[in-house]
Amino acid sequence: QLQASGGGLVQAGGSLRLSCAASGRTLTTYGMAWFRQGSGEEREFVAAIDWLRGTPYYGRSVKGRFTISRDEPEKIIDLQMNSLKPEDTAVYYCGIDVTGDAGGFRYPERYDYWGQGTQVTVSS
Repeated sequence: QLQASGGGLVQAGGSLRLSCAASGRTLTTYGMAWFRQGSGEEREFVAAIDWLRGTPYYGRSVKGRFTISRDEPEKIIDLQMNSLKPEDTAVYYCGIDVTGDAGGFRYPERYDYWGQGTQVTVSS
């Protein structure tokens, strides 16, 4: 089970921090990630972390503004979002890969479970 939190309303240029905690059965974690989906849009990759290596990955539109971090023992990932823009407005979902399927961290098909989503709204 994944529980996401931290969304809200912020003005352009502001910051928000999202958090996602995994709970339940202890499974090997291969990766955790954030995706987002705006109204009427497809799910977009935001950031991910290779759990075994600690390597972060970022979507092109957020690189340099967002930072993903993790608390490895607690299976928590955070997403620090700075310099927010109105186009960052979306529902943000966290996902977890517990099967280690082939495929890049940027693809939603890799992730086995998803959180409920948290709304981020950036006003201009």
